[in-house]
Amino acid sequence: MFQLRDYQQQAVHAVIQHFRHSDESALIVLPTGAGKSLVIAELARLAHYPVLVLAHVSELVEQNASKYQALGQSCSIYAAGLKSKNTDFPICFGSIQSVANNLNDFSQYFSLVIIDECHRVNAQKDTQYQRLLTHLKQFNPHLKVLGLTATPYRLNQGWCYEYDYRGFVRPVKEAAFKHCIYELPLRVLITRHYLTPPRLIDAAIAEYKFDDCQNNRGIFEPERMNHLLQASQRVTQSIIQQIVDLSLQRQGIMIFAATVEHAQEIMGYLANESAGLVIAETPSPERARIIQQFKNRTIKFLVNVSVLTTGFDAPHVDFIAILRPTESVSLFQQIIGRGLRLSEGKQECLVIDYAGNGFDIYQPEIGSPKPDSDSVLVQIKCPECGFENNFWGHISAEGEVLEHFGRRCQGIIEIQHQIQQCHYRFRYKQCPQCLTENDIAARICQHCKYRLIDPDDLLKKALNLKDAKIIRCSGMSFSKQNNILIICYYDEDGMELKEKFNFSKSDSMQKFIALFGKRQWQTPIEITHIDQVLNYQHQFRHPDFVIARKSKNHYWNIQERIFDYQGRYRLANQLH
Repeated sequence: MFQLRDYQQQAVHAVIQHFRHSDESALIVLPTGAGKSLVIAELARLAHYPVLVLAHVSELVEQNASKYQALGQSCSIYAAGLKSKNTDFPICFGSIQSVANNLNDFSQYFSLVIIDECHRVNAQKDTQYQRLLTHLKQFNPHLKVLGLTATPYRLNQGWCYEYDYRGFVRPVKEAAFKHCIYELPLRVLITRHYLTPPRLIDAAIAEYKFDDCQNNRGIFEPERMNHLLQASQRVTQSIIQQIVDLSLQRQGIMIFAATVEHAQEIMGYLANESAGLVIAETPSPERARIIQQFKNRTIKFLVNVSVLTTGFDAPHVDFIAILRPTESVSLFQQIIGRGLRLSEGKQECLVIDYAGNGFDIYQPEIGSPKPDSDSVLVQIKCPECGFENNFWGHISAEGEVLEHFGRRCQGIIEIQHQIQQCHYRFRYKQCPQCLTENDIAARICQHCKYRLIDPDDLLKKALNLKDAKIIRCSGMSFSKQNNILIICYYDEDGMELKEKFNFSKSDSMQKFIALFGKRQWQTPIEITHIDQVLNYQHQFRHPDFVIARKSKNHYWNIQERIFDYQGRYRLANQLH
């Protein structure tokens, strides 16, 4: 028997509450090491009707089933890799490959399907998961589908879900899951000492230059990588020597290689060390033997290629060396997750990225695709909690941040002994009723539940009015006349609109501060007089659209300024 931690119980409660009121698919986000298998076991225990629990590898199937069996419960296991294809019990743990290839054995009523590592579900293709779910819904049209993952996004597709329980909508064309109903940040588990803190450091010697190994879809090709690695053997030898030197005070070292040939080369440099190699082609009995040797600490180094990123548990791992490139932040996080479990005598996990992947494991927002090819990671300090955020952004030749695409501070704060995400938003949609700052994709105010106006509706309505003017704003400039601030908005063709704010009047100055005060690229300045605005005007963000109406005296009065637009209309300078 086991006792659920508070966050695990919260996750279980969120699932029960959601499916009591909805049949729409849902997922929960728990970091690697948070105990997803315990959450699955508790949900299966509470179920009154048949449940099917799926995973993509036998190790995960066995791990999830064993936690359920630890409750004194009996279950079926359906996985060819575990040499079992049993469906006798209401609760069945299976591998997706075995289950999807034997649909006739699952021609029955299931109330709930739980998918572990659900970021692997592709909503845009006819996959084994999709075929199985379609089959099961013939027997239960109200089938509930729950996913669990540490990384809720897919490479080149973005987020795996559409609606977030915090009141916003993810910008995704088609998501495998409808709702995210619970999420626990990795930093919380580390702060509460449930996971080992990682220590990420830059490689102290020349790293690999994998940039030219990608095809036009951004995928790293093995042939190109092998060609590069053959020409970089001295680099590999130097890296392995450094790993060996740094490993003297370490308990277990995992090395992630780029290709099979690369891994074999690495093993050659580890000839004098206790090391094992596991690749996709390693026979199952041999793989099990090598992994067990590593877990028993008979061997200290474990080299692998594209395996052991999920369903692998060796808590003593305290050094991870990444010698392979990846375009996937999910995979990067899964790799590092192998070293975050607690173990006696383990104070930290050293992580060295020799491939220059450059991801930040604390920043799920970076899991979104780059806004454009010119974007780089920029560090933005939160003016509220001081946390240094990493966001996609643009910089000048001198390294100055020109703009960034961050939405909300990713820092963790403690309020009344409760650990939660910092509330500060760099981009936001303000509720006109209560002035609460919501996520830019929110449709309902998170505070007062007021229905927020869709910017597309505003633009569509203005386009149908004869006395309205809309400009796609590509920039703005500030000037002053006495104590009156004049803002000129420009579109891509030179059309302009102007508005004035009288800083001699408190209400007019406060209106400007409400509209533009926080919308600055750097740490926002506290605005008290007009000269500050002029001196720092290059820091203020301009709206994406400006809507004006013609007054009786034929002047254009600005009605709406639309910031951080996401919709069907193109922005300025986006002509193809």
